[in-house]
Amino acid sequence: MIRLLLADDEEMLRGALGTLLDLEDDLAVVAQAATTTDAVRLAVAHRPDIAVLDLEMPPADGLHAAEQIRATLPTHCVLVTRHARPAVLRRALAAGVRAFVPKSTPAARLAEIIRDVAAGRRYVDPEIAASALTENECPLTDREIEVLRAARSGAPVSEIAAAVHLAPGTVRNYLSAAMTKLGVATRHAAARRAWEEGWI
Repeated sequence: MIRLLLADDEEMLRGALGTLLDLEDDLAVVAQAATTTDAVRLAVAHRPDIAVLDLEMPPADGLHAAEQIRATLPTHCVLVTRHARPAVLRRALAAGVRAFVPKSTPAARLAEIIRDVAAGRRYVDPEIAASALTENECPLTDREIEVLRAARSGAPVSEIAAAVHLAPGTVRNYLSAAMTKLGVATRHAAARRAWEEGWI
């Protein structure tokens, strides 16, 4: 029996998917979560074989949860998303995520992918893989990415500075550089563009 954790902030979708996967003879949903925090907590508590994580979950994202789960458990992670950004795919694979699928994937096909992952194989949606091969490289430095990631919450510069352990003036410089590279007028727009591209 393959034991599953499902994590998605959309309760109706999560519940429906859980019901459909539970109909499979060899799959059992042992826990469900609506946030990345709960996903990590429940993974530790239930130690599922596979965690199926929505990429766009609060308060962080599914990739962050996958990284935390993989750091402490042998659980394999599958990411599902509506917005399949190639840069996120590269980050996910680097973090040990075993499968990357769009939310449009039928439950029966997802069940097959889960079985493949349980057997030690990987799966990446072909369209996402093709996009990843043709996407432009990220123009941002590691520090600019770190600062923009912290800026996504809309926090003031002083809070961003505290979160990334830099002086406020240094944070302003990184934000300004990122805004220039991305051709936007505000740090919020820069963070949004970087997120949409899958760089943060």
